[in-house]
Amino acid sequence: MPARLLKFAFSRQHPEPRMFTRHEKLKSSYDVVIIGAGGHGLASAYYLTRDYGIRDVAVLDKGYLGGGNTGRNTTIIRSNYLTPEGVQFYDESVRLWQNLSADFDLNLFYSTRGHFTLAHTDAAMRTMRWRAEVNKHYGVDSEVVDRQAVHEAIPSMDINCAGHAPVLGALYHAPGAIARHDAVAWGYGRGADRRGAESIRTRR
Repeated sequence: MPARLLKFAFSRQHPEPRMFTRHEKLKSSYDVVIIGAGGHGLASAYYLTRDYGIRDVAVLDKGYLGGGNTGRNTTIIRSNYLTPEGVQFYDESVRLWQNLSADFDLNLFYSTRGHFTLAHTDAAMRTMRWRAEVNKHYGVDSEVVDRQAVHEAIPSMDINCAGHAPVLGALYHAPGAIARHDAVAWGYGRGADRRGAESIRTRR
């Protein structure tokens, strides 16, 4: 546990500043206006302010920050896709994820667990072998495993699926991870806010 978090837990006061500056009114103009305070909108504001020095940025949303798909989607982070373009794109994404907590100075609960894509038919197993070969070609740790390996890794799962479409094997992706996607939205938002971007909730 980080010392900063431990110190905060035992403090009788709450010295942590607000995550965001409160902005009630829009200015007459901005260099960049982003519609939607979700993952894409907040990430755009973050990288515009951090990498390009564009400070005069407004992010507008009728709801709350990260209130859409970003705060409710699955937590799986992986790069074991099928097409060469997809594999390379998501492999770079995984590398970004691995450093985001340090970049934000915010715990995203990133945890590498490994990921199984289950196959229930011979055709699915052929696809898993295909995906594994594409993955390996681009340096992604991915391999096909049999049903026994799945059972040993996840003994609590019914490998026979109650007699309906039993598991025949899987594509195993060791770098597969999970994280708090809602925390990522807050991290991007706070990082952009600290560099001057404004996140404003517009009235319905």
